[in-house]
Amino acid sequence: MAPTADRQGYWGRPTSTLDWCEENYVISHHIAEFWNTVSNLIMIIPPICGAIQTYRDGLEFRYICSFIGLTAVGIGSWCFHMTLLYEMQLLDELPMIYSTCVFVYCLYECFKQEKTISFFLIALLLLFSVSVILCRRLITAYYLITMLYSLYCECRVYPWLKPLCYTSLGIFMLGFLLWNIDNIFCDSLRNTAPGVGVVTQFHAWWHIFTGLGSYLHILLSLQIRATYLKFRPKVKFQCGVWPTLHMEPQKSS
Repeated sequence: MAPTADRQGYWGRPTSTLDWCEENYVISHHIAEFWNTVSNLIMIIPPICGAIQTYRDGLEFRYICSFIGLTAVGIGSWCFHMTLLYEMQLLDELPMIYSTCVFVYCLYECFKQEKTISFFLIALLLLFSVSVILCRRLITAYYLITMLYSLYCECRVYPWLKPLCYTSLGIFMLGFLLWNIDNIFCDSLRNTAPGVGVVTQFHAWWHIFTGLGSYLHILLSLQIRATYLKFRPKVKFQCGVWPTLHMEPQKSS
């Protein structure tokens, strides 16, 4: 990763094991990596709205946990990039693991009876999360395997959901590509002309695309589950742009 800039800000010298390509304390004295911080809003506000809507629709609690988990990832990442402190780095990494466990659980339980709990799967995911914590490099692979599983297994039951499945996976993979470009070509990106530098903050774009991809993944899982339970889920676009899922008040006959 890029070396720490000489600028000192509100949170002092970084203590995290990672310091990303964006130069520190350039835009704000109180935010170490400004663009890497504010880009996390996409993982905070929309999932909160999704959790509220899921609660109103009376759907299973695990889907509320999925949205809350994504919100926790956004908050943790916000705190990490704002401070670049080691304690906040843990707050960034650990919610990724736990929230993905919730995603996997929801996928495996899509076609089970209502109000059932698989304690064996919960124990298995907890064990797996511990192994991922011991090897942090597996976190991104963990996310990708989850997405690929939903593409291969879940969408074959409801083929008409394939566009949403491909979209969520494609957006996530685009973010993953930009993340790698940011890591590999950091020096070149830092030397871009003024005014273009904001656009080339690819780690911030990674947040945006992976946040959107993860949000769409939750919608996909929720739509599959609601269809199986004989609800009539409908995708609506807030302000004509942002997708949300709404349920009919009665089950279909």
